[in-house]
Amino acid sequence: MDDLSTPTGREAALVAVPAEDGTPPRVLVLGATGYIGGRLVPRLLAAGYRVRVLARDTSRLGAFTWGADVESVQGDATDAEAMAEATADVDVLYYLVHSMSAGAAFEDADRRAARTVADAAAGAGVSRIVYLGGLHPEDAPLSAHLRSRVEVGEVFLASGVPTLVLQAGVVIGSGSASFEMVRHLTEVLPYMPAPRWVRNHIQPIAVRDVLHYLLGAAKIAPDVNRAVDIGGPDVLRYGQMMNGYAVVAGLPQRAIAALPVLTPRLASHWVNLVTPIPRSIARPLVESLQNECVMKDHDIDDLIPPPEDGLTSYRHAVRLALGREQEDRVETSWLDAEVLGVPSDPLPSDPDWAGRTVFVDARSAHTSAPQEALWRVIEGIGGANGWYSSPILWAIRGWMDRLVGGIGLARGRRSRERLQVGDALDFWRVEALEPGSFLRLRAEMKVPGLAWLELRAVAEENGSRYEQRAVFFPLGLAGRLYWLAVLPFHGFIFSGMASRIAATAEMDVEASAQPVTVTR
Repeated sequence: MDDLSTPTGREAALVAVPAEDGTPPRVLVLGATGYIGGRLVPRLLAAGYRVRVLARDTSRLGAFTWGADVESVQGDATDAEAMAEATADVDVLYYLVHSMSAGAAFEDADRRAARTVADAAAGAGVSRIVYLGGLHPEDAPLSAHLRSRVEVGEVFLASGVPTLVLQAGVVIGSGSASFEMVRHLTEVLPYMPAPRWVRNHIQPIAVRDVLHYLLGAAKIAPDVNRAVDIGGPDVLRYGQMMNGYAVVAGLPQRAIAALPVLTPRLASHWVNLVTPIPRSIARPLVESLQNECVMKDHDIDDLIPPPEDGLTSYRHAVRLALGREQEDRVETSWLDAEVLGVPSDPLPSDPDWAGRTVFVDARSAHTSAPQEALWRVIEGIGGANGWYSSPILWAIRGWMDRLVGGIGLARGRRSRERLQVGDALDFWRVEALEPGSFLRLRAEMKVPGLAWLELRAVAEENGSRYEQRAVFFPLGLAGRLYWLAVLPFHGFIFSGMASRIAATAEMDVEASAQPVTVTR
């Protein structure tokens, strides 16, 4: 955690204040594996707090550099028993959980989770709740998602536990969904027909400034129980944000035409097709832009002074985000958020397949490259490197998934070279990883069944062997018909993939062995 960007948590104004007996305060973070939570936890540790996290799958914590430094409780925010265990002896609770699902049920789920957490915090004697909500106007109809976030804040404020609700608008940082939407819309479209909300005023905030306020919230006066707005120094129209990005990225200014016919639903479909953001995430983002969202006051300054060097301007936040991506140092990303409605169960072990219908496609290829060279190719698969076979067929499959509301291939990967358990990889998710030898991916594309892809590097006497296995558990007749329909394409895709990965490993070894010629 020595390479944390600002704020690091070690700033004098943010360092934890021990109890009278010298014990560091304990904080509980809900949403620790998310975009904001994954950045907040290491800074809380650096600030001197004892950190506990609640996670549905605690094995995912091992993918984070801070995973071994925190206490963990398995469960979710709707589980009263898990919440009672998680809140025991906790001083400050951070609630960074937001539903991004569609349909009417998510509001009930958000309300139920908030009430469960509020009851557990009150019962355990938690001293403070910190909730990151959404910036919104006071007297205007709100979208369902923004309305739900407001209601969650109200539940905590009425809980009897002193609560600080930080209401933020568009968050700009490397890997944030809001930033990626601005970025891809600007880069892909030289001319953009856009909804009327591109003319609305909004107040973006850099992710580093959000983290500053979250860290500072743990130290405010114990009697504060209120909601406050937070935002950066710039108030912009959404169209100005896009062209501000263009200036920083060295692109021409974009012509933007506001159209009255693009409803939030149509606009989210448009964003889904043009950017990597799936429709399930694009819809609430688009809906949150229907109103002008600007800070109503600066009361936050009386509770948490701004950073010593001042708040980060929008263009500087864009420069920082692009710099982190170019350096391949993105801490957390929307890519790694769980995709609702897709399978999350791990691949059963082979003996558990007995009596079940399962289809398997297994391939292998020998290469003269050593195991470590072969593994480098395997670990770098997907994203910009592609899948080493039939790029047109892979692209078609990705677009088919996007057209039915899936995530498609455009999601890419967070790091160009490294993978961790839980990472997103195009329309796959890293389910299991044994560095140097084994990678298992779980499908998150829309298919009538459950699918996995396993890639393995095995050392041999004269090089190594690449092993590849696709496993598919069909769901009913549709699943069986799907497998039969794609079976002919597997002959091109999977066989070519095996041979090309093995060949690429050999070429990389040969290239690294070539002498470097220096000309004078």
